[in-house]
Amino acid sequence: MISYIGIGSNQALPIEQAKQAILALNNINDTKLLACSSLYCSAPMGPQDQPDYINAVAKLATSLSAIDLLDALQAIEQAQGRVRKENRWGPRTLDLDIILFDNQTINSERLTIPHYGMKQREFVLYPLLEISPDLQLPDGSYLSELIKVCDKKGLTTITG
Repeated sequence: MISYIGIGSNQALPIEQAKQAILALNNINDTKLLACSSLYCSAPMGPQDQPDYINAVAKLATSLSAIDLLDALQAIEQAQGRVRKENRWGPRTLDLDIILFDNQTINSERLTIPHYGMKQREFVLYPLLEISPDLQLPDGSYLSELIKVCDKKGLTTITG
């Protein structure tokens, strides 16, 4: 299965948090890191009284189920100091989201795939375009078309 993982951090040295997360993704059992985008800087969603985010998207090959992959991602978040709070869009050391899981559509209590906000989020679409420009989503839409109507909103590349 091919899976795309959104990476975000805006606390505790966010560039280092993102780099450590990328290394950790490659150490998940039965999973291999195939590609990773550059790091990007984006304005926060939700409350604006927090630092900008560092974002990236990683492409994985995995034989894990989507739920097992989610469990592994949450273990990485916790190992890197993630504390889940009531404020959904508040600051965090690390956020790892499954954006796509093969060509599957999943709607469960713990997991929604494709990620519910991916089509509107510049910090997901632009890094995704960098590593998979010909990507087609499970609903048949193409990333190359979605990007045409997605404003960059100040998104900047910070490293290759």
